[in-house]
Amino acid sequence: MSVFTTVTPEQLSAWLKNYSIGTLIALEGIAAGIENTNYFVTTTHGRYVLTLFEKLTARELPFYLNLMAHLSRHGIPSPQPIANLGNEYLGALNGRPASIVTSVPGTDLKQVNAGHCAAIGALLAEMHLAGASFRAEMPNPRGPKWWKAAMPKVLPFLDAHAAALLKEEVRFQSLYRFEDLPRGVIHADLFRDNVLWDGGRVGGIIDFYFACNDVLLYDVAVAVNDWCITADAVLDRERTTALLKAYHGVRPFNAIERGAWPVMLRAGALRFWISRLYDLHLPRPGLLTHAKDPRHIQRLLEQHVAREAELRQLFVP
Repeated sequence: MSVFTTVTPEQLSAWLKNYSIGTLIALEGIAAGIENTNYFVTTTHGRYVLTLFEKLTARELPFYLNLMAHLSRHGIPSPQPIANLGNEYLGALNGRPASIVTSVPGTDLKQVNAGHCAAIGALLAEMHLAGASFRAEMPNPRGPKWWKAAMPKVLPFLDAHAAALLKEEVRFQSLYRFEDLPRGVIHADLFRDNVLWDGGRVGGIIDFYFACNDVLLYDVAVAVNDWCITADAVLDRERTTALLKAYHGVRPFNAIERGAWPVMLRAGALRFWISRLYDLHLPRPGLLTHAKDPRHIQRLLEQHVAREAELRQLFVP
């Protein structure tokens, strides 16, 4: 993620004495993302990722770290948190809560095909099933309550068309609750840049710090909104079908989920449109900065609104 809090090799070397992972060889800031400070850390024992949490509190963080440990134990390729000598996953460094996790192999993909989407669909379903036995709970921090709170802050930066679209979509989403939909632990941010590929297989899923308890179908919609979209912000039929069928083969969808699909796609687009608007126009200062363009997600939402009938047809598990 962007580097907001600087860590020197000397500071990290002292901090690593609390762990049994060797001595520091190299420290490198990671200039991607927007929420936390991340570094690649190489020690005499291997390669890790150090995270200093800029927003999340020490009270909130055990949910995420324990979830990663839980999923890793259940065979999901995800970072494994490293416990310190006090057997705690969470420590503190330079005034910030901090953790260190294993570095999973691979790189993210800019161009994906139906085969990649099928792999993601199956893995996402496996993750949902593995998460069913995770007992801690975390309400979605970027759910409808946050949409309503953030909207007035970003509206002044929008033209009349975009402002009207945003207000109408928040109103539209408020009409739906979907309390009967299957729920559980979700990643909530499974974009292409949060999946690393090691050759032809998934090396690891990363960045679980928006994970929460919510509708499982919403997690699928968030993934489809990134993995299956063309440059014109339209769903690609082949990739969408591949992801949904692969997911359905592991955790079958039910009839209620089929009916909710178009609304969930719009909800996923709305959440990330607001987030990107907020991060672009109301950023926090950082040594390295990376804000994603919100206009692509706006176009995606516009397409979803205009193509509701087509969205239903594409849901073909």
